[in-house]
Formats: sequence, C-alpha cells, structure tokens
Amino acid sequence: MYAIVEDGGRQYKVQEGQFVNIDYRDIPAGESIQLDRVLAVSGGDGVKIGKPTVDGASVSAEVVGVEMGDKIYVQKLRRRKNLRRRTGHRQMYTRVKIGKIAV
Repeated sequence: MYAIVEDGGRQYKVQEGQFVNIDYRDIPAGESIQLDRVLAVSGGDGVKIGKPTVDGASVSAEVVGVEMGDKIYVQKLRRRKNLRRRTGHRQMYTRVKIGKIAV
C-alpha cells in the first residue's frame, strides 16, 4: 500500500515504515504529524485518485529529527571586473517516519 501526499508544494510517494525528508518544521523529535493532502492511495482494492484530494484519507508520520541537506555552492563571476564570489547553502529538512495510511 502506498500514498501520494503533497507537502510544501512537493509530492512524495510514501509507504508505511519509510523515512522521508520534508520541509523544515520546528517540531521536536518523537512528535507525530498528519499529512492531510493525500492525492492518491493505492491498496488491495485498487487505486483511489482524488479530485484534488482523497476524501477522509490521511497519513500519520512520526518526527525522527532534523537533517541538513547537501551543500550547494553558488558562484558569481563578472568577466573582466575581477569579481568572483563563492557562497554555500545547506537546506534544513525534517526527517519523518511514515506510520499509518488511513483511507
């Protein structure tokens, strides 16, 4: 059984017991959250596709902790001006473990 959920403008295909990195939220580890924007659910009785969401469907997840993403380097260069800048950025994510997919 899997579900397609939307969170923070992104869509994730999730299954029970899977770990997923979602956008950062200031929630302590061990707390549970609900992902209510379920776009599709697949189970033993087939696939249910929402218009735009499946009515009554939700996905519960437990917060594992906060993780940092890969470092992204941004380089700026202006030719013939002796201008070179290099900066980096690491995005913060909240790592969750998918629990029950309720239809």
